[in-house]
Amino acid sequence: MTDTPTAAPRLRSRLAAVRLYVVTDAGHEPGRVLDTVRAACAGGADAVQLRRKGDQGLETLRLAEACREVTATAGVLFLVDDRVDVAMAVDADGVHLGQDDLPVAAARRLWPQRIVGRSTHSLGQAIAAWREGADYIGVGPVYATPTKPGRPPVGVELIRGVAEVGLGIPWVAIGGIDASNASAVVAAGAPALAVVRAVTGASDPAAAATELRRLVVPAAPATAPA
Repeated sequence: MTDTPTAAPRLRSRLAAVRLYVVTDAGHEPGRVLDTVRAACAGGADAVQLRRKGDQGLETLRLAEACREVTATAGVLFLVDDRVDVAMAVDADGVHLGQDDLPVAAARRLWPQRIVGRSTHSLGQAIAAWREGADYIGVGPVYATPTKPGRPPVGVELIRGVAEVGLGIPWVAIGGIDASNASAVVAAGAPALAVVRAVTGASDPAAAATELRRLVVPAAPATAPA
């Protein structure tokens, strides 16, 4: 594995505790995105990622600033998709990189001691991201999803494979996951779930987040009275 420095211990500890990771919808207008972030935090999300595609940098920066304020108040990790510059500008907790984005080591040189995550779509990519020094990885898409057009689903088989390898870093399953199939993904070995539409498209995003987190972290059994 690379000897490149990883995220600060405090952030690594918080990252290890993530069970529900909510990604905003890149197509939603800023006001709706901010409402979704508030609802996700209220519903129990441990981390929120701002995803914007093809819009102006200034608009993304302003939205990221507002989202950062909400997540900081709620004690929720905040990451920015792709844009290391925006993440740095708003003092986010980290950045999430796709396979075609900056190498992990390059992002780390620009922004040491913060979280750097990587999307992976195969066991080989998952292992490569770990060796490159990623602090966490996303594994998917588990199921077909319009947020990743043209990307074939990997199914729960890849989830089982990553779980069996035991990479030693946090990871989240992502892609087409909702309340109807979350339990199957968790049963396959996913320690955490990342979702987009299951929360951003819900009529009650906060309730949807609460239900999804419950499926990852079942309530402890009641203790019998002494």
